[in-house]
Amino acid sequence: MSWILFTLGAVILQTVRNALQSKLSGAVNTSGVTLSRFILAPPIALVYLLILYSGSASQVPEFSGSFIAVVLCASLLQIAATSLMVILFKQKNFAIGAGLAKSEALVAGVVGMLFFGSYLTPLGWAGIVIGAIAVFVLSSGNRLHGISVKTMVIGLACGTCFALTSLLVREASHMLNVQHTVAAAWVLLWVLCVQTISLSGYIALTKPFVFRQLTNAKKQVLAISTVSCLGSICWFTAMALQHVALVKTLGQLEVLLTLVLSHYWLKNAVTKREIAGLLLIGLAAIFVMWA
Repeated sequence: MSWILFTLGAVILQTVRNALQSKLSGAVNTSGVTLSRFILAPPIALVYLLILYSGSASQVPEFSGSFIAVVLCASLLQIAATSLMVILFKQKNFAIGAGLAKSEALVAGVVGMLFFGSYLTPLGWAGIVIGAIAVFVLSSGNRLHGISVKTMVIGLACGTCFALTSLLVREASHMLNVQHTVAAAWVLLWVLCVQTISLSGYIALTKPFVFRQLTNAKKQVLAISTVSCLGSICWFTAMALQHVALVKTLGQLEVLLTLVLSHYWLKNAVTKREIAGLLLIGLAAIFVMWA
């Protein structure tokens, strides 16, 4: 049952990271906020991997071409997902951006049905309907008309990228012939290195001023990278030990933490409509994952 502890740790750390990134997004370009999650994380992941090996008899696994391909896809999808979440922060307040990204759980249910042979029960379909209603409520804000289709699309795209990332991370972990905990650490190190190198290269070629922005906010960047890496260790390990569906179900506790942080830390006013929408997102995800 250790996956439960890893998932709970991931929920807390991810909620804090999202809040930190939300604040940083006010002074740093979207690509820079995304990079802040990865740029200082690989050394932390490497230290964690070495600690695991110090108390384990596991050998260094063989990395096949298929493994590398899956890792590359997962890495790029997570970059896309993080960038979309930062954009969501700028579309709505922090709680709503994170809430829309929780469509990840709903999308995972649909993707599992279409591409992994998963069967959705009536309870699962009920979750999808509730999720659609939740997105409608969140996107309409306090208005009765003029629903923001743009916000809905970005939120669903963000959730889709996160869902695919989770499924691919678990797949990559199970490709390595070592203990699941060690395999998850290897996958994390690979993913972080790919993400840091690729996104840094892109920024250097297209938006070099972003590095200056990050340097000016170095304390925030250090905090985000550290919290993010620790959270990823928890997520990757939990998904290697248990099915993604169960992990993401328990992970819906993040919705409640998001509401608390948004109101008490970021001083965002959360309306009754927004609370209802966020709770519906959480309920819909639970329906889909338990179906």
